[in-house]
Amino acid sequence: MAHRWWLRLRWREISVEMRRELEDQSKGDVMAIEIKDMVKTYQLGNSEVQALRGVSLEIEKNEYIAIMGPSGSGKSTIMNLLGCLDIPTSGTYLLEGKNVSNLNDDSLAEIRNQKIGFVFQTFNLLPRADVFRNVELPMVYGGIPVSKRKQMAEEAIRRVGLGDRMNHKPSELSGGQRQRVAIARALVNNPSIILADEPTGNLDSATGEEIMAIFDQLHEAGNTIILVTHESDIAEHAHRVVKLKDGLVESDTRTRRIEWEPEAMVN
Repeated sequence: MAHRWWLRLRWREISVEMRRELEDQSKGDVMAIEIKDMVKTYQLGNSEVQALRGVSLEIEKNEYIAIMGPSGSGKSTIMNLLGCLDIPTSGTYLLEGKNVSNLNDDSLAEIRNQKIGFVFQTFNLLPRADVFRNVELPMVYGGIPVSKRKQMAEEAIRRVGLGDRMNHKPSELSGGQRQRVAIARALVNNPSIILADEPTGNLDSATGEEIMAIFDQLHEAGNTIILVTHESDIAEHAHRVVKLKDGLVESDTRTRRIEWEPEAMVN
């Protein structure tokens, strides 16, 4: 209980600063994400598989959205496209107003490093590296100086409540702790958008709720959160649910909307 109380307090201490910075970034009418008539076709032998068949979607800055659908609906495909891990066969993708539909690999890698934080179901941690090194890695690729990397990595690790685990390797951590490391790694470059692919899929229910509490806090701090999940209780944390079926948007439901109130966070 004391640990959870400390974690909530720590989030309140950093929330106002994060909100102000992200509010400055979000001024204007530019959407966080805007895709139009997005098609993705894969070639399998002599056959073509159309994973997405003309999806259009707008996501505002600071939205909290869940993408759901059965196996084969296009969830993983749209996550890869939104995360600039792949490019569409046709259609347009604007990321914070910039057309990224046809960028080369180097440009996409730069955008991923600066704009997007990824959290995966399988954590994707380096097994031989400790917590600090795993979290530091995106900054190494980003060319951030060593002195600054140390400060930023330690802050991200403390933010998820693992300040006493910085020198531990993934094998020495629980599943929930490993996912916290993955979240810290996603946060370390202060991205405006967090993409999470089944972030609680390998966790028990209680640990999953603890991880979702962190995502709730990230949204409250100003991040745009996009979850891919097949679990309805996880999707309930989002304020908007988009359901895919056969590569198309079947429904798009806004469940609630919370306006920013930075001062209220510290009362």
